[in-house]
Amino acid sequence: MKSFTLSIQHLLAMYAGAILVPLIVGGSIGLNAEQLTYLVAIDILMCGVATILQVMQNRFFGIGLPVVLGCTFTAVGPIIHIAGEYGISAVYGAIITSGIFVILISGFFGKLVRFFPPVVTGCVVTIIGITLIPVAINNMGGGEGAPDFGSFTNIALSFGTLFMIIAIYRFSTGFMRAISILISLIIGTIVASCFGLVDFQNVKDASYVHMVEPFYFGVPTFHWSAIITMILVAIVSLVESTGVYFALGNMTERDLKKNDLTRGYRAEGIAIVFGGIFNAFPYTAFSQNVGLMQITGVKSRKVIFITGVMLVVLGFVPKLAAITTIIPTAVLGGAMLAMFGMVVAQGIKMLSGVIAESSENAMIIACSVGMGLGVTVAPELFAQFPSSIQILTSNGIVAGSFTAILLNIIFNMIPKKEKVSDTMKMEEKETYVS
Repeated sequence: MKSFTLSIQHLLAMYAGAILVPLIVGGSIGLNAEQLTYLVAIDILMCGVATILQVMQNRFFGIGLPVVLGCTFTAVGPIIHIAGEYGISAVYGAIITSGIFVILISGFFGKLVRFFPPVVTGCVVTIIGITLIPVAINNMGGGEGAPDFGSFTNIALSFGTLFMIIAIYRFSTGFMRAISILISLIIGTIVASCFGLVDFQNVKDASYVHMVEPFYFGVPTFHWSAIITMILVAIVSLVESTGVYFALGNMTERDLKKNDLTRGYRAEGIAIVFGGIFNAFPYTAFSQNVGLMQITGVKSRKVIFITGVMLVVLGFVPKLAAITTIIPTAVLGGAMLAMFGMVVAQGIKMLSGVIAESSENAMIIACSVGMGLGVTVAPELFAQFPSSIQILTSNGIVAGSFTAILLNIIFNMIPKKEKVSDTMKMEEKETYVS
């Protein structure tokens, strides 16, 4: 019973993050109520599958730590962009390919990490966070194209939700703070329902049980630009997960070896492939559950395994998934602003430790973030370039990330020619004269 209770805490801690990604993506690409319900349900189910894959430990996959996997917010902006550019089928083609890529590189990813130091990953996360903010602002107004966009009601609901999140953060600690967004979404929806702004029809129409369906949204298609984008997202997620692995290893007093990390990366790759096949999302280790373990002091794999099983069971119940789809767009927008802002804050945090190290790092950040934001605002900038080059320039996230990787190689990886000091020159001259 105690393990079950602790598992519910972990479920609540990650639930808002798990459902917000499909709600935001589905709403942004125009899915109908039935499709959105399926997307939320399958995402919850696959979060459970991904977690179980990681908690298990065998020769091939699973790091065997009490780690919870959920869909990464890093993928939200890229998925919305890919769906708008090539269609939803390209999203899942790119996710499947990126998962296969992660499986293939899992054995030597440790050697590739040198190409993705904090200055690069920080730039990527910052660019992704910045490009997500307009999505949140549009939803705060009621959704792009809504007839009541910017109405007093929508503004009141969105800022009321945001202020609720801020208040919980200010006046609570521990577990309550960990579920502040979930609590605020529930309260915001209840307030909206009191004014007749919540439609429960989708909940009534949803079935109690369903079977998962591979390729629910159609046969995946493959486009190089989309694939490169999702591979970058996967690499950033692996870097983030590595930090979580070592944090949990320290908490559980376990010395992680190369093979442990390889199995962990491989499990994430398998989870990403499954996510693509069943039309869910890429997955990464959730740091909020690590924080919950620090609060409770319970670091049991059994507890996290039960959490994974609970997620799988919930994923087979569309009626519960449909409840999340009744959240008004404005309420969702208020929560999105906080969560996407936290993505930007995480990027800034990653960059704060390196920007003061050298002026070169400052230049890398300036050019890559500027390029990423610039191409996002004016995507037609490189429209006259050959299609082979546009693979790297048509997407602000790819353009900014490629810029960061290239400049990091130029400034930090290519050996610099040491300058001969004036003293050494003088000594050489004296030696020559003598």
